[in-house]
Amino acid sequence: MGLSRASTSLVLTLAGASAVSLIFYVFGVMLNHGSDYYYLIWNLFLAWLPLAFAYLLVKYLHSGHLWSSWRGLALTFLWLVFLPNSFYLISDFVHLFDITSANITYNIAMLGSFAFDGLALGFLSLWAVHRQLIDRGHSVRLSWSLVGLVLLIASYAVYLGRYIRLNSWDVFTNFSSVLFSVSDQLFHPSGYPAIIGVTLSFFLLLATIYVVVWRLAGLTNIIEANERRNSR
Repeated sequence: MGLSRASTSLVLTLAGASAVSLIFYVFGVMLNHGSDYYYLIWNLFLAWLPLAFAYLLVKYLHSGHLWSSWRGLALTFLWLVFLPNSFYLISDFVHLFDITSANITYNIAMLGSFAFDGLALGFLSLWAVHRQLIDRGHSVRLSWSLVGLVLLIASYAVYLGRYIRLNSWDVFTNFSSVLFSVSDQLFHPSGYPAIIGVTLSFFLLLATIYVVVWRLAGLTNIIEANERRNSR
């Protein structure tokens, strides 16, 4: 099962938004007289991966396979591991003043463009998985609880990436380091004073935005249904 016409249009729109961000970056290189923000391109690429895994998961489930199968669980795991990369782009605002001679206003727009892309990609992939939970008969309470847990994990992962400098690839290439870091934070939380504040702050931000996105998606469905009915 491929993408619907509406889904294809949305993905193309997100691709266009990403292209705008790349244009921002190119002009930023000239304005800042250097490619100091080169990591934004890599981070944007990583932000697309969760959407790709979510698409593969939805396609797999729509083919009649069980979510509990090893492929279904593997795709879900890959989606969950790479999902924080989409939201991580917001934290790149910490680099705003790294270049003292740059045009700060322009850099705000550039970083904002990349952050918006990351949020849109991450929330679209989360929405797709959320819909699968509901479509497969899970209760609204359970579905939202799982979404909340996913956002909490993603928020904690943003902390790991920004403060501990771990990334999604480390889960596969350096799992022992990830396990040691997480367990050390669990048993010695006093040694990581920012962990609670950063995790909860990002969780509150992401959860609030996602609820708005979910409601807007529902409103859009209502509007489209009314338009189809009126056009008959």
